[in-house]
Amino acid sequence: MKLYTLEREQYLPVDIRSAWDFFSDPHNLCKITPRWMNFTVLSEVPHRMHPGMLVRYHVHPMGPLPMQWITEITHVQEPYFFVDEQRFGPYRFWHHQHHFTPVEGGVKINDLVNYALPLGPLGRLIHHSVVQDKLNAIFSYRHIELQRCFGSMEPVA
Repeated sequence: MKLYTLEREQYLPVDIRSAWDFFSDPHNLCKITPRWMNFTVLSEVPHRMHPGMLVRYHVHPMGPLPMQWITEITHVQEPYFFVDEQRFGPYRFWHHQHHFTPVEGGVKINDLVNYALPLGPLGRLIHHSVVQDKLNAIFSYRHIELQRCFGSMEPVA
């Protein structure tokens, strides 16, 4: 199994509590996901995230073909850190760490995603020709939408 890594960092001019409240609500994921993915939360989710929480989504990662994606929140250290892991969906393995660090004038957000694709050699080929670009496009869209919602901030040294 080939494991891939995606890392992203963004600074927002909001306090850590505001960042946590936004990111820990699964419904807000729809606001920062490209429309072409037709991303919908299907689960009823509680107001507060907790370890063991399952969230069911409907998503179109590859065009018109719909797919269910079920993630579990496996770790929560409010307001600094949480992890979601795919239980069912398009990936063979998906482990997404969300880190929030207070900095002068705002918060630094780090995403660390480790993932693997199914289908062995075909999955590796699809990764380089399709999946890697789609994931980069999704996270770039997210970066822009978060700036639109919260404003932008230069990285703090």
